[in-house]
Amino acid sequence: MQLFLDAFKQVPDPRAKNTRYDLAEILMVAFVAVLSGAQNCCEMVAFGNAKIKFFKRFLNLTHGIPSHDTLSAVLRMIDPKALDASFANLTSTLINKLGKAGVIAIDGKALKGAHDKGKAHAPRMMVSAYATGLRMTLATLEAENGNEVDAALEVLGLIDLKGKIVTGDALHCNRRMVATIIAAGGDYCLALKENQASLLSDARSCLSKARKPQARAVVEGKGHGRIERREARITSAKELAEHHEFPGLKAVGEVIATREVDGKIETDVRVFALSCKLSPEQFLGSVRAHWQIENALHWQLDVSFREDAARTRRDNGPANIAVLRRRALDVARRDKSKGSLTEKLKRAGWNHELLLKMLSHMR
Repeated sequence: MQLFLDAFKQVPDPRAKNTRYDLAEILMVAFVAVLSGAQNCCEMVAFGNAKIKFFKRFLNLTHGIPSHDTLSAVLRMIDPKALDASFANLTSTLINKLGKAGVIAIDGKALKGAHDKGKAHAPRMMVSAYATGLRMTLATLEAENGNEVDAALEVLGLIDLKGKIVTGDALHCNRRMVATIIAAGGDYCLALKENQASLLSDARSCLSKARKPQARAVVEGKGHGRIERREARITSAKELAEHHEFPGLKAVGEVIATREVDGKIETDVRVFALSCKLSPEQFLGSVRAHWQIENALHWQLDVSFREDAARTRRDNGPANIAVLRRRALDVARRDKSKGSLTEKLKRAGWNHELLLKMLSHMR
């Protein structure tokens, strides 16, 4: 508990000096409640009151558990960037294990219930950098005015990219993004689509003209009633970097994905821009690793934390609770006991010793 308290003390307190409740203690109660399955401020307060004897083993709580209004006001006021940054020291030791050539996936996720009245078409969005090898969020920020690209650039500026491979969808395959990655000492493997039509056309031409036979990597698998096959190849394309003013571009790659479901075959061909010429196996591994941000982060946030159903909407509240969810997911993932993630969140609320064990894994 003390490790997290020390981290939360780094978050600037925007309230008046005569406040009754300690900010770090409020954040501690909120975080532990989210880790135990709480989805909004009402549930956080209810959890805190139900577990007040447990919390008083570690916290002063001179005035007890803060009310819903107090907790809600705090989460609406504090800076989400500062809250997310407070977790940096907690995860630094684990992040060091990412190592060279680790894949960092960048992507945004809409908070579907967090929108202004009458603007369901424009929900808030969180952009995260996700270490696929560690299955851990490295940094996450709200995209102001829905600008995912600017938020992604800011997120990448918060983490060490040296020796890492940044993956992203076609939205992030742009000159600003690749220049930022290269300047920070990283490499990229980014999907190419029609938003870079000229570069995509030339990349396809390079792949078609490449000498044969080429080295290829093939992965096949069966499961969930379908048969899948992925074939990857990569070729040098250094001449395209200067022609298209695309910093760091050294190679282009192609992945042919074939899926058979109930006798029906579907084929999808995807092209990627790379700043390093990986082996076909490394290239295919990087492409597949990117999908962890969808399957292991975004999907899990919706299934275990019910993020899409969350209705917190005002001020910084949606972003701050989204930060707590992502960091709670990181903590729960460190626990290696049997059971689904949803089950572990419930057990954390039921079993104090398991909860303390989970929190200790962040050392």
